[in-house]
Amino acid sequence: MQRRLTMAVLLLLGCMACATVEQAPPVSRGEAAQQAFDEGMRLFEADQYAEVIPLAERALGLWEAELTGMHPKVADCLDLLGSALMMRADYAGAEPPLVRALEIREAALGENHLDVATSLSNIAGLYLRQRLYARAAPLLVRALKIREAALGENHPAVAIVVNNLAYLYNNQGSYARAEPMYVRALKIREATRGENHPDVASSLNNLGRLYQNQGFYARAEPLYVRALAIWEATLGANHPDVAIALNNLAHLYMKQGLYARAEPLYVRALAIWEATLGANHPDVANALNNLGYLYSQQEQYARAEPLYVRALEIRKATLGENSPDVASSLNNLASLHRQQGLYARAEPLYARALEISEATLAETHPNVVQSLNNLARLRIAQRNLDAALPLLERAFTASEQYLRQELFGFSEKRLVSFLDLQHFEDNHRYTLARYYPDNAHVLHLALSTALLRKGRSVQEVANISRLVSRSLGPEDRETFERLRALRTQLATLSLAGPGGRPPDAHQQRLKALAAEGDTLEADLARRSAPLRALTALPAATDIVDRVARALPRDGALVEWISYEDKSLQPEPDRRETRVPGQRRYLALVLFPDSRIRAIDLGPAAPIDNAASNLRDALARRDAGFQTFSQAFHRLAFRPLVPLLGDTRRLALSPDGQFNLVPFAALHDGRQFLVDSFDFSYVTSGKDLLPRPEDITPSRSIVVLADPDFRAPPPSSSPVERSASVEHFFSARQASLAEQSWLPLPGSRQEAEALQRLIPRAQLFLGPDATKDRLLHLSTPGVLHIATHGFFLEDAPTPEGSRGVGHFGALGDGDPARVPADPLLRSGLALAGAGAPEPASSSASRGNALLTALELAGLDLWGTELVVLSACDTGRGDVQIGQGVYGLRHALVVAGAETVVMSLWKVNDDSTRLLMEAYYRKLLAGQGRASALREAMRSLRVSRPHPHYWAPFIAMGLDAPLRSLTF
Repeated sequence: MQRRLTMAVLLLLGCMACATVEQAPPVSRGEAAQQAFDEGMRLFEADQYAEVIPLAERALGLWEAELTGMHPKVADCLDLLGSALMMRADYAGAEPPLVRALEIREAALGENHLDVATSLSNIAGLYLRQRLYARAAPLLVRALKIREAALGENHPAVAIVVNNLAYLYNNQGSYARAEPMYVRALKIREATRGENHPDVASSLNNLGRLYQNQGFYARAEPLYVRALAIWEATLGANHPDVAIALNNLAHLYMKQGLYARAEPLYVRALAIWEATLGANHPDVANALNNLGYLYSQQEQYARAEPLYVRALEIRKATLGENSPDVASSLNNLASLHRQQGLYARAEPLYARALEISEATLAETHPNVVQSLNNLARLRIAQRNLDAALPLLERAFTASEQYLRQELFGFSEKRLVSFLDLQHFEDNHRYTLARYYPDNAHVLHLALSTALLRKGRSVQEVANISRLVSRSLGPEDRETFERLRALRTQLATLSLAGPGGRPPDAHQQRLKALAAEGDTLEADLARRSAPLRALTALPAATDIVDRVARALPRDGALVEWISYEDKSLQPEPDRRETRVPGQRRYLALVLFPDSRIRAIDLGPAAPIDNAASNLRDALARRDAGFQTFSQAFHRLAFRPLVPLLGDTRRLALSPDGQFNLVPFAALHDGRQFLVDSFDFSYVTSGKDLLPRPEDITPSRSIVVLADPDFRAPPPSSSPVERSASVEHFFSARQASLAEQSWLPLPGSRQEAEALQRLIPRAQLFLGPDATKDRLLHLSTPGVLHIATHGFFLEDAPTPEGSRGVGHFGALGDGDPARVPADPLLRSGLALAGAGAPEPASSSASRGNALLTALELAGLDLWGTELVVLSACDTGRGDVQIGQGVYGLRHALVVAGAETVVMSLWKVNDDSTRLLMEAYYRKLLAGQGRASALREAMRSLRVSRPHPHYWAPFIAMGLDAPLRSLTF
C-alpha cells in the first residue's frame, strides 16, 4: 500500500509557528509542550514513528493542562499522535485522536478553515488504509473543496487531496474516475515541487499502479522506474517508499510472467519494510502476499503457504477480520489449496473471501468477480456444475457491467489492453463449453461471452465516430478533425521514414504523435460517454435472444472462437498443473429460436496451418489447391454440418486465421461450398442487431478508379516535410517501387461499366482519384475504390495484380521501420503515389498513400456499401477475439454497413468482370453478400480457379441496397 498517503499532510498543520525556545529555567508548561511537539514533528518527518508517540502524548498532556480542551494547539498534538499511530498501523488507536482533532478545529476555527481540511484528509487517509472507502470519500471531497477555495486549484496541498481521492477510486476499481485526478496531481506537483521531488515520485507510482491494474504494462513500467530513481536519490536506498516502487515493479514483472526479474525486487522490498516498519506492518503483509503469489505461480507451494499464512495473520491483526485485504489473502490461500487438490481446506476460505468482498466492495468490483469465479472453479473441480453455474453467471454479469462502466474513457488501444485482462475468465467459459457441450446453460454463457466480447473494441470506437458525426457539438467535431489531421501527419511520417533526422529522434516523434492521438481519442470517448450509454448493448442475460431474433428464419449464426484451454478437470492425483494452455477452436451455432449447438474443433495449430496453406494456395493459383481446400473443410467446417441440419444461410463470425479464408472456396469432396451455402461475414453476431435509427442512407454513388500514379498529387493539409524522397524510395528500391505502381486499365473499365449500370454514379478517374478527394467526400451511399492496395509483408506480387509487393522504406527489410500500429501497415495507393522526381517529395507522396488509420476518420454513417476492389484489402493484423486490424477494421469504425474486400492479390481483368456481375445482381435487388455469391458463381464458368472468383468476402449486413432503389 502507498505509505505517502498522509505523511505530507502533517506539514500543513495550522499551529506550527515553532519559534525556537530559548533555554531559560524554569521552563513553562507551554514551552515544554512546544518543545515536545517540535521534536515529535522532527522525528515524524524522519519516519521515526515509535519515538513520536511519547512526545506527542507529553505535548498533548501539557497543552490540555495549560489551555482549554478546544484549543487548536491541542488539536495539533492530537493530529500528530493519531498520524504516528496510523503509520505504526495502530488504526484502532489512531482514530479517536484524529476525530477529536477535527472536532476541536471545527469548533475553534470554523468548518471551512484549512486546518479542518487537514483533519479531514488525515482521517480519510486512515480509512483508506483500512479500505473503508465509503467513509473516506466524503471527507476527501469536503477537504478538496476547502483547499481549492482557499489556496486555488494548483497548490501542492490541493494535489495531496486529489491524489488521495484518485487512490480511493483506483482501489474501488473506478479507473476512469481515478486517472484524470492522478494526472492532475502529478502536473501540480511537477510544476510546484520540481520533477525530482518525492511527491512527484508518489504520483508517478500511483499512476503506474492504475495503468497496471488496467493491463497497460508498457505505460506502467517507465513510471515505476522513474519513481524508484527519484525515491532512491532523495530518500536513500533503504527508505520505506523505495520499497513501494520495488514492490510495484516486481508485481508488474510477475503479471507478465517475468518471475526471475520479480523475485529479487520482492525480496528487497520485504527486507526494507521489515527493517523500517516492523515485522507486523500491513506493508510487510503486502510483500509477503505478493512473494507467496509469485511462488504459487511457479508451483512452489511449500514456499508460498507460510508466506500467505503470515500475511493473513498480519492483515487480520492490523486491518480487522473484514478487510478487503484479508479477503485477498483468503482467496490466495484457498487457491493454493485448490491447486493441490485440497478442496475441503479451500472451500471455507473461498466462501469467507466472497462474503467479505461482497460486504465491503461494490458488486461489480473486480475482486468480487474474482471471488465468484474462484469459488465456481472449486465447484467444477468437485464435479458440482449445478453449484458452479450460478456463480459463473453472476461473475460474468458483474464483469460486463464493470466493463461498461470503465470503457467509456478509453482510446481503442487502451480498450484492447483492458479487454485482454478479461480473456482469462472468458477462456474458462469457452473451456466449459468444451467439457459440457450438451448443457444449455453452459452454452448460453459461452455464447453470451462471445457475442459481447468479440469485436468489442471496433464497436465501441465506431460508436464514438457515429456520435461525433451525428450528435456531438462543434467542439467535439473540432477535436475529431484535429485527430484526423494528426493521423495523416503520423501516416506520412511513418511511410516516409526519418530522412535527414536521426532515427531515434524520428521514432520519438512518431511516439509523441501516437500518444497525442491516443489522448484525443480518450477525450472524445469521455465526452461521448453519456450518449453512448443510451445505446448500450443488451444485457448479458438478453444478448443471445436478441441476436437470435435478428437472424433470418432460414438462417443461423456460426461463432468461431479461438480460445486458450483452461483445464477444468484435475489430474488423477487431484493436483492442478500449470502448463501453458493449449489454444483451440470452438464453434457455437445459434438458430433463430435461440437454440445453441456447440462443437470443439480441436487444437488451433493444425487448423491455422490448414487455413494458411489454403489461402496461400489460392493466392498463388496453385493447381493442387483442392487438396488444401478439402483439408481445411475437414477440420473447420465438416464437423458443423450435422449441427446445421438443413440450414444453408449462414452468418459467419470468424476468429484467428479463419478471418483470412473465403469459405465459399472450401470443397467438401463433391462441390464448393459456394454451391450449397449462402455466406455472409460479421465481426461478431451482435453486428446483426439493428443499427441506431438516426442513420439515414445516402443516395450518392462514388467511384474512384485508375489513379494516375505518376501525376503529382495536390497538396493537402500541412504536414511535416522533414523526410526526403531519397529515403522514401531508397536507391535500392526505387525502380521496383516504380514498377509496383503499374497502371490499372481494368479498373477504369470497371468504373465505366458501373456508370453504365448506374448512370448517376460519380466517377473520379486518373489525376482526380486523389487521397484528398476521398478524405473530404460527403457521405456516399455506395463507395467503390479500384486501385492498388498494400499490406506490408515480403511476398512476390503476381504480374497484372492490384497489389504492391514492396513498399518504399517500409519494404526494405528493416523491421525497425515497420510501424507498430497495424492500421499504418495497410492501405490504398491513389493519384500521385509514383510521381517521378523532382515533381514530388516524400510529403506529397504521403498525400497519395491512404492508410487504414486515416480511413477510420471518414464519415461513412449512411454508407451502405464500400467495395475495395484492390489487393489484400481484407488482410491485416489478426488479433484474437477482436478481428483483423487493417482496412476492414477502419471502414467498420468509419460507419460502413457492409465492406467487400479481398484476401489476396487480385487480378485486374478478372476483378473487373466480377465487379460488373456483382453490381448487376445488386441492381436486381439481391442482398449484398448474396449478390457476391452469385457473381462468383457466374465468373467461375469462365475462370474456374477460385484464385479468380473467390478472393472477395462481404462483411456486414446482407440486406439489399436501398441507395440503388430510391
